[in-house]
Amino acid sequence: MKFIKFLVVGILFGIVMAKSQALSWYRIQEMFRFQSFHMYGIIGTAVVLGVIGTALIKKYQWKDYQGNPIQFAPKDKTFWRYLLGGSIFGLGWALSGACPGPMVVNIGYGYLSFIVVVFFASLGTYLYGVFQNKLPH
Repeated sequence: MKFIKFLVVGILFGIVMAKSQALSWYRIQEMFRFQSFHMYGIIGTAVVLGVIGTALIKKYQWKDYQGNPIQFAPKDKTFWRYLLGGSIFGLGWALSGACPGPMVVNIGYGYLSFIVVVFFASLGTYLYGVFQNKLPH
């Protein structure tokens, strides 16, 4: 019962994704073909809200749901690892038609073929965890 707030936030997230058409394969393809501003507007809004949220967390020293302080580790300045990781992420996004958030929402929306996408995304995440210590960071 104590995790009901997370369920509610997840449901609201799914509604926002569906109503904003952020889970639409056609909208994502329009974005990658530079044919529409729609998805860039959604992503830009998310970035601005993320910056505001991060600033509020730092200013008011908010804590997580367990009462632990939220800390931000300094980022590594290595450019190439971000370029490679972003390219792999973007390739998966372009091929599947969804990034991680909308993948799950698409399943809830009735697009059951996304079960395959979620499976392989989970497999990739698991394999990263297995080989994390052997990868260059």
